[in-house]
Amino acid sequence: MSTTLAWTDALVLNQPQIDQTHQEFVALLNELGEALAQPEPDPLPLYARLLSHTEAHFAMEEGWMAATGFAADNCHSKQHAMVLDVMRQVLAHTHAHADLEPMRNLLPELVNWFPAHADMMDAALVFHMSQVGYDPVSGAIAQPLATEASGISSCGSKDCS
Repeated sequence: MSTTLAWTDALVLNQPQIDQTHQEFVALLNELGEALAQPEPDPLPLYARLLSHTEAHFAMEEGWMAATGFAADNCHSKQHAMVLDVMRQVLAHTHAHADLEPMRNLLPELVNWFPAHADMMDAALVFHMSQVGYDPVSGAIAQPLATEASGISSCGSKDCS
């Protein structure tokens, strides 16, 4: 598996805030890959930046989901929670055992996971935001959808499988 990810037009979702955040995420992944490839790496500060960026990145998206009618336990948010949980466990393990191997193992998994996540889940969020006329800068919704009692809980399909 690759430890780098090229930013290409295939990752562009035509939503300025999310595209910028995704470009930053890809750049941080690649910087981490470079740091882990060094013979005497000190990737912890960079990994901490990646984790902090990812927490803010996911919080931004989840704020948009909350504002536009997604249920709190939707599968997009569940995937965010799983990724953050693994990232935090890797950081805790690295601090406790001075062992970079889990970080080295996680990097290609994130590189592999991200394009599919962006293409499916984030693209569905961007589409939904456009359907309701949501402006993430102002928080205004031009065309609110009829709200369901439970909110939107899927990932753009009938289930999360």
